[in-house]
Amino acid sequence: MNQSHLHYDNPLIARYASDEMSRLWGPQRKFSTWRRLWVALAEAEAELGLPISQEQLAELRAHVDDIDFEAADRYERQLRHDVMAHVHTYGDVCPTARPIIHLGATSCYVTDNTDLILMRESLELVRGRLASVIDALARFAAQYRDLPCLAFTHMQPAQPTTVGKRACLWAYDFALDLTEIDHRLAELKAHGCRGTTGTQASFLALFDGDHEKVRRLDELICRKIGFDSCYTVTGQTYPRKIDAQVLAALSGIAQSAHKMATDIRLLAHRKEIEEPFEKHQIGSSAMPYKRNPMRSERICSLSRFLMNLENNAAQTLAVQWFERTLDDSANRRLVLPQGFLTADAVLILCRNVADGLVVYPQVIAKALADELPFMASENILMAAVAAGGDRQDLHERIRRHSQAAAAVVKEQGGRNDLLERLEADPAFAKVDLRTVVDPRQFVGRSAEQVDEFIADVVEPIRRHRAAEASPTAEVRV
Repeated sequence: MNQSHLHYDNPLIARYASDEMSRLWGPQRKFSTWRRLWVALAEAEAELGLPISQEQLAELRAHVDDIDFEAADRYERQLRHDVMAHVHTYGDVCPTARPIIHLGATSCYVTDNTDLILMRESLELVRGRLASVIDALARFAAQYRDLPCLAFTHMQPAQPTTVGKRACLWAYDFALDLTEIDHRLAELKAHGCRGTTGTQASFLALFDGDHEKVRRLDELICRKIGFDSCYTVTGQTYPRKIDAQVLAALSGIAQSAHKMATDIRLLAHRKEIEEPFEKHQIGSSAMPYKRNPMRSERICSLSRFLMNLENNAAQTLAVQWFERTLDDSANRRLVLPQGFLTADAVLILCRNVADGLVVYPQVIAKALADELPFMASENILMAAVAAGGDRQDLHERIRRHSQAAAAVVKEQGGRNDLLERLEADPAFAKVDLRTVVDPRQFVGRSAEQVDEFIADVVEPIRRHRAAEASPTAEVRV
């Protein structure tokens, strides 16, 4: 029996998210970041006059990445404290520096600052994937900017749009998400070193009551870990409001993705547009002919999961009594990594679908032709009046012909023959009915709106995000 298959494996890791995002939230990255934070703390304390030697600092720097996870596990089983387990594990390989590791700090110094560092890098990765999805949808929109198609309001046929304009609706949702991600990144700060209840009392004691040195300690640590500043006031932890805001931004991406994928699933049902389908892909185990929209369905499935995580983070924020409680810890170990892993997987799928959308213009044209005569009735009426007809008489004739044509469609399953009925009516003899019902006459400024959207919204994203845009990632399983 293969022992590696006995235990549950998170499908976000095994099936969906990228290796890049999985590594970012993996144990090696997490605990080596803890050690980098201990190095930053010791360096800053030394710079501010505490008796920490260069030998101790060099020893700490030399052992940032060589983590003995088995030793850490043994310590944690004994101590029932993950941070202290890693303090001891680090101290084992840094015997000279052991006395000053974690000096003056609480557990949240390493755990919270690490989470903020990982969230920052994850948001940057998500931002790149968002830019790639927007770019792919914009290319698709430009290609089909003026292809008329039936539009829907209330899920009922409505005034036509174009395939490209509809894709812009999808892309604009993602562009708004990108703005929110930019905002969250711009506002993200470090936790700094605040102590047990956020008062920095332990550090004030270390520096013999020197408030300026304690303030400078925060500044130095922030710069060393890549932040400009710390949150102005905190309890033991950074405000859990930050988690709620970040999860809300990720939920926004899921909402946009779910909407787009649902539209594509409905269009696949109409046989107008399909997601990419590989040569050897199987749509159904029972029905060989099927081309199920499995990528879009997976987008919806994962997006629904991600949208629900937003509420989880909000509830965690709401129950942080006074300066903090520990009922956030186990929950955040799940919510933060899984939120980013899911967003990563969703955006990879969205990029894959947007890159490979298949359009069937003849099916689209037929669907539009079946409905357009009804939608064109007002235009036909005006053209017939302009040709010398009586408006009231013409209105009644169109009403009767429309109802008769609708009966053929609904009761007999026939096609819409309204145009043929009007062509046979002498009252409309002077009207070029085929010109009046040209679909291009009914799409308004759809094509121009595509051009304007790409110029005003997409091109700035392309210019500013070219270096960040993620390369095409593999769709796993």
